[in-house]
Amino acid sequence: MFLNLSVFFLFPKKVFYFDRETMNFRNHFLLSVFLLIAPYLLAQNEERGAIQGRIYNAKNNEPIPFANIVIWQTNIGTISDFDGNFLITGVKPGFVELRASAVGFKPFISGEILVTNARRVNLEIAMEEALVEIDEVTVTVSPFRRREESPVSIQRIGIAEIEKNPGGNRDISRVIQSFPGVSSSPSFRNDVIVRGGGPFENRFFIDEVEIPNLNHFATQGASGGPVGIINVDFLREAELYSGAFPANRGNALSSVLEMKQIDGNPDRMQFRSSVGASDLALTLDGPMSPSTTFIFSARRSYLQLLFSALGLPFLPTYNDFQFKTRTRIDEKRELSFIGLGAIDQFRLNTGANKTDDQKYILSYVPVNEQWNYTVGTVYKKYRENNYDTWVLSRNYLNNVAYKYENNIEIDSLKILDYSSAEIENKFRYENTRRFGSGFKLNLGAGLEYARLKTTAFNRVFFQGQPVVFNTFTNLDLFKWSVFGQISRNYMNDKLSLSFGLRADANSYSESMSNMQDQISPRFSASWGFVPKWWLNFSTGRFYQQPAYTILGYRDSDGRMANKFNNLTYIRADHLVGGLEWRPNEFSRITLESFYKDYSNYLYSVQDSIPMASKGADFGVFGTEEVRSVSDGRAYGMELLMRHRQFLGFNLITSYTYVRSEFSDLQGKYIPTAWDNRHIFNITATRSFKRNWDFGFKWRYVGGFPYSPADLERSSLIKAWTLNGREIPDFRRYNSLRLRAFHQLDIRIDKQYFLNRWSLLFYVDIQNLYNFKSDEPARFVLATDATGNPLINPEDPSRYVLRNISGDGTGTILPTVGIIIEF
Repeated sequence: MFLNLSVFFLFPKKVFYFDRETMNFRNHFLLSVFLLIAPYLLAQNEERGAIQGRIYNAKNNEPIPFANIVIWQTNIGTISDFDGNFLITGVKPGFVELRASAVGFKPFISGEILVTNARRVNLEIAMEEALVEIDEVTVTVSPFRRREESPVSIQRIGIAEIEKNPGGNRDISRVIQSFPGVSSSPSFRNDVIVRGGGPFENRFFIDEVEIPNLNHFATQGASGGPVGIINVDFLREAELYSGAFPANRGNALSSVLEMKQIDGNPDRMQFRSSVGASDLALTLDGPMSPSTTFIFSARRSYLQLLFSALGLPFLPTYNDFQFKTRTRIDEKRELSFIGLGAIDQFRLNTGANKTDDQKYILSYVPVNEQWNYTVGTVYKKYRENNYDTWVLSRNYLNNVAYKYENNIEIDSLKILDYSSAEIENKFRYENTRRFGSGFKLNLGAGLEYARLKTTAFNRVFFQGQPVVFNTFTNLDLFKWSVFGQISRNYMNDKLSLSFGLRADANSYSESMSNMQDQISPRFSASWGFVPKWWLNFSTGRFYQQPAYTILGYRDSDGRMANKFNNLTYIRADHLVGGLEWRPNEFSRITLESFYKDYSNYLYSVQDSIPMASKGADFGVFGTEEVRSVSDGRAYGMELLMRHRQFLGFNLITSYTYVRSEFSDLQGKYIPTAWDNRHIFNITATRSFKRNWDFGFKWRYVGGFPYSPADLERSSLIKAWTLNGREIPDFRRYNSLRLRAFHQLDIRIDKQYFLNRWSLLFYVDIQNLYNFKSDEPARFVLATDATGNPLINPEDPSRYVLRNISGDGTGTILPTVGIIIEF
């Protein structure tokens, strides 16, 4: 059983702060509980944990007998049996690392694994054959893995870095913000912004299955949201590609995030439940049969109760589920099923309408409700020197939003009534083989059928006049792709070369249906020119299809405007070069420069700006007329230093200099909203005696560009009635810039491992020194003594607006938690 009693606080950007008495009561309550049980805990004896698993040949799934498996920095280990199985007992609970070696195979180092005394860890280890057999192998390989296809711009993230990331809230979208090239903001959203690219330029995979949404209340057509869907209890590790994408991963311009899940326990059923300040959760895992394991979790929030008590103007409720089964049919075949989904409900708290901040949010925020799911199956079949991977999946997003004038739900006052169903059915086949003198070849193809059904009623202020859109869209779309990549190591792994080719097309229009127009070559090279030093390089051309909301958009006449605008795939040419130094097995230092050249980028007809700055807000991205006429560029450099034993700390330090610019119709380059210029992160965690852990994260992000408010248009009664907030002045597009943002987060953990159960007590504090972040100017209606809006006496067609911007937003965000497992 797993009991999580945690207190954390979700703060929307520039909105509200929790009542201090409520916060102190909850924290004092949990501290009191801990102090009451502490004497009992201290009287217990610590038990040891166990790790079991299987070690096998990566190319054909055959077991590797007599392999040596040891726990790093201990003398505890074992040898695999004839079937590749192993069992290690007497393991001290905590995060550990396994190292494996076998004659004829490259040494293997696992990511960090959490061992407790309440459950046995199950781990499968895939080892790659060495080109030259030797009698004895000494494990000197670094834990920082290298990939032939992607020697640059890839970061491996272990479960310990996810679990104990200060301020990360066990959310993978927040954890990756510690790494180079990834921007963050002082807002509460989880938008993934990589190397100056927009939040819709990324792709996410779990165990080979693509998932379109990482977050609750997701922005349709982009990637962001306030709370992550992924349960990190399922994750073993993650890999973030910010460039050099393998050919089997398409439709991305800025990043690819690959997540790998654990398997269920094969021995016995285990039960975990969690109770937190915002949600309730249940997790089950165990065997379904001698050859099948499963893991399942479900979670429901009760944030609406807390938000209502604290007087917030919106009341969200989220629910999610996640599952995985894995079946070893026999030694050469295995089958996995995965799934995850969410139900997100939302309503406005119109009674909270007293302060300026409450009025501001209620005036423009629509009610937004969603449900979505992804289900997929992965079948692998192994042969002597190769294996097949078959992936079949389906994802569904249902998105509803509506808004009324003054939030009075009368048909005559309706401003927005939007309902959309976005469905994808995907199939992908890959064959991966090793042959000859170390060649690796991956070949495959994909086929997808997508459907978009949308009904939309929307009153907008367009070109100086209110315009009514009342449309229906039923879009069917087929997509197809072929890809291949060949790689080889030379000179005893000192030189690696990789070449990939991919082509995509779809049935939307003639401008997208020819695969020859979307041929995507890529090349990577890595050269270890002296011991511990590598010179790395990558270049490639990548394509991404515009979002379905863009493809299915209909104008006020019901015409699919973008279909006749000669819309094409967006293109980005990447050029990356870097230097890597590994002074010892604990350290890695990389310096990379990058250049992304965008073409055929989307240009907003309505706002007369490139759409590179859009997609990081609630609602829907792309429901407007666009043209593929904009060009852009993002360039800069990244410095990363990772040291796993720096004064006892696991240290991650990164600095990024990035420029992100797009041209207007006159060819002038202007900064996008992601032109932060300077991003600095330092994250450090350390374990102390008696199972104490401490960590801190400090981040600095250069100011975001923004467009000032167009008060002339915003103050028009017709405009304010429909928008409920200020309208940006796109004639001065991103001409202003916020001040830089910085924040310090700390976390302290204490673990107790007792007789068949364990307990974790932690304190996490975000924004420790209470930094106030800058924000654009915000306006509300000026009112008279009775609360009626004031009309401009000199122009009765306009309201009088009042600036409510303050000195900035931000507060200290404490978290106290107790986790019990037995």
